[in-house]
Amino acid sequence: MSDAWVVIDLGFGDAGKGAVTDWLVRSRDVPLVVRHHGGAQAGHNVVTPDGRHHTFSQFCAGTFAGAEGLLGPQFLLHPGAMEVEAAHLAPRIGGDPFARTWVAGVARVITPYQQAAGRLWELLRGEGAHGTCGVGVGACVGDALSYPGEVVRAEDLADRARVRAILVAQRERHHEALRAAGAEDLGVFRDDDVLERTLASWARIAPRLRLVDDGEARALVARAPRVVFEGAQGVLLDEVWGFHPHTTWSDCTAGAADALLGGRPATRLGVVRSYATRHGPGPFPTEGARDVHEPHNDDHGWQGRFRVGALDGVLLRYAVEVVGGVDGLVVTHLDQRERGPVVDAYAGGHRTLDKGSPDDLEHRAALGRWLRGVTPVVQVDGVVPFVERAVGCPVVLRGYGPRAIDYR
Repeated sequence: MSDAWVVIDLGFGDAGKGAVTDWLVRSRDVPLVVRHHGGAQAGHNVVTPDGRHHTFSQFCAGTFAGAEGLLGPQFLLHPGAMEVEAAHLAPRIGGDPFARTWVAGVARVITPYQQAAGRLWELLRGEGAHGTCGVGVGACVGDALSYPGEVVRAEDLADRARVRAILVAQRERHHEALRAAGAEDLGVFRDDDVLERTLASWARIAPRLRLVDDGEARALVARAPRVVFEGAQGVLLDEVWGFHPHTTWSDCTAGAADALLGGRPATRLGVVRSYATRHGPGPFPTEGARDVHEPHNDDHGWQGRFRVGALDGVLLRYAVEVVGGVDGLVVTHLDQRERGPVVDAYAGGHRTLDKGSPDDLEHRAALGRWLRGVTPVVQVDGVVPFVERAVGCPVVLRGYGPRAIDYR
């Protein structure tokens, strides 16, 4: 074990990364937690030993335990939602969460027009919906790639004139594209109150952000005697290695963490539930009856239905391969299912997937289509020994509930 840990979700998300981060901070006295990718769409649930609960979206899951947070250069900020979350979190920690959080100045900012556009494009897809959290992450990243001059970054929020010009340009461009595509309910793009409320909100938030440049962010990591990198979403949704088009616009591997670590050794912890889960559309070979208690996920909202199935060793091996291996495994939710249905192969003897080359997105799209038609070979086994055999890596931490004191 090193003095740095990278927490990686080996599924489709919702594996318990928040609880694992909280446990590491408490048990290893970690002073800094880094959210190195993802953004406001990634909610991590933490329940304290005394029962306080919070879903951390734009603050780090080590906040309850006293760690400072760093939102890294690849993080996507949603300032309005951050303000709301801070108001909810402040009385639970007895202080201002902004004062405990560093923000990379180059972190991209999701605008209301990107959020609206992302939702409307998803509605236009109809039965071919890709899956979305409805926060605007995809539109934000897409704009940054195609229109780099129209990107709002955290360091821009105090520059009202610059931000106004970018928002107006975004508003007109997204409105025209959606109108041409036949989208309805485009009022947000014509309502000047949306623009003014956004500018006012960002002006309130800008002075509260503790901004750092890239060098200062790396220095924070280098100075921290112990540090946890809190991954977002899951590797099976990764922008490169996920099964297109049902993916996220985020690198869910350890890539952004490695960039900030600068060669510092880190222990990679792969997190997996004792059963498989997935929110919304996309291939899910082992989906079955929902027979587990789920207090923090439901079928409502833009993410869509919360789906449950048997633990899938084929997809687990694929996830470990595409992240370049892990040093230890964490199995969570063992209080729900310590022994149960697991799948080590699909009919025909398929135990592994060909990941293809990084730039071959069509290969992963074809994999996704193929996964919809496979027949899992289901067996009953103890979850922990099954996971260790499937991956060839030890389980170093077991979660039997949502709190740090429920981990062994």
